[in-house]
Amino acid sequence: KVTYPFLPFGWEEGQEPKQETILIKNATVWTSEKEGILQNTDVLLKNGKIAAVGKNLSENGARVIDGTGKHVTPGIIDEHSHIAAASINEGGQSVTSEVRIADNLNPDDINIYRQLSGGVTTSHILHGSANVIGGQTQLIKLRWGADDEGLKFKGSDGFIKFALGENVKRSPSAIGNNSNNNRYPDTRMGVEQVLEDAFTRAKEYQAEWKTWETSGKKGASPRRDLELDALSEILNNKRFITCHSYIQSEINMAMHIADKMGYKYNTFTHILEGYKVADKMKAHGANASTFSDWWNYKMEVVDAIPYNAYLMQLAGLNVAINSDDAEMARRLNQEAAKSVKYGGMSEIDALKMVTINPAKMLHVDDKVGSIKVGKDADVVLWSDHPLSIYAKSLYTIVDGTIYFDRAKDEQLQKMVDSERMRIVKKMNGEKRSGMPVQPVQPEELSTDKSN
Repeated sequence: KVTYPFLPFGWEEGQEPKQETILIKNATVWTSEKEGILQNTDVLLKNGKIAAVGKNLSENGARVIDGTGKHVTPGIIDEHSHIAAASINEGGQSVTSEVRIADNLNPDDINIYRQLSGGVTTSHILHGSANVIGGQTQLIKLRWGADDEGLKFKGSDGFIKFALGENVKRSPSAIGNNSNNNRYPDTRMGVEQVLEDAFTRAKEYQAEWKTWETSGKKGASPRRDLELDALSEILNNKRFITCHSYIQSEINMAMHIADKMGYKYNTFTHILEGYKVADKMKAHGANASTFSDWWNYKMEVVDAIPYNAYLMQLAGLNVAINSDDAEMARRLNQEAAKSVKYGGMSEIDALKMVTINPAKMLHVDDKVGSIKVGKDADVVLWSDHPLSIYAKSLYTIVDGTIYFDRAKDEQLQKMVDSERMRIVKKMNGEKRSGMPVQPVQPEELSTDKSN
């Protein structure tokens, strides 16, 4: 049988999930809105939208799901992800603002399905952090089985990845190779100069085009430069920056250069020393997207503390918890819950760090991030309290389509196990007949927070 994606857990032709009218009855609903948590409440999903939230709802022809003893939340939003892309880093030069993750999406990535199992419905796919100014990002919805265009979050604003610190000056790659970094910059002062030089060129580029246009477009137009087009969009508030960052001094430098050159940082991601500069970030107008408690995996994160998210929230910042890791994204609800332990954040505010808060920093809070009539029907039905380590996504719904159903997943797991055993038996038969075979090489899971 042919499945799409052509992988385990792909859909057979004609069996792919379709949008439904769904009525979840008598659940505990975490709205991520001013209404807070609603007890014994129904949620109606219709035509891909949240159609109603209340008690004793009914709808002819709806698929009814009993939510008694269960919890409904908005779909989880991961502000910083690297799944579903064929490559991540274009690190050949220090400014690569012309490259686009959108041209590079991989809809066959099994991590789409795996993260649906953890309640993730929207992911911000970032370029890597190998260069000061990286490539353009792509916001996607986890529509497992869609093609690359079908994954894209239509109508969302354009973003771009910037980076500071060890990755940019290639410190990790210098280990063991005699510091053979053959690309500028090699120091933090070089990083600062790359930013100033790039936006100086972008301003000159804009001036050339303006001069030509005000002349009545006489003569040949200036040469089109895709790299400078993207930087011009930043200067004109048409493209927004999410910046890989750690160290207090570098964050201050980045905001200083931005103020000088006339642009803004929309989001500082990682931002593990954000608690030191939260007041300045608030004045700049930046958001903060951080880890819960990752620490000491390289020199520039030795001052990270698990209270970071809570302290930045106290300072008035909009704070999200992100994964930057395909495995961690499957338990972002648990990562958010750690701020209840470290700092005493309320449970409602903790869940907001993986729902409405990242939606706000990605400029899509009018569409997703909360349980509100009119928003996209991106919701999760959990078996238990959504911040509990025991909570499992029973249904993960995107645009009113059930893309993850735990009961169906159990059936698929059995099919995969059966197919694995069939292949093992075939290999054993080949080996006994004298054919060459080799042991399976398991895929290694990286824990390097390098992007």
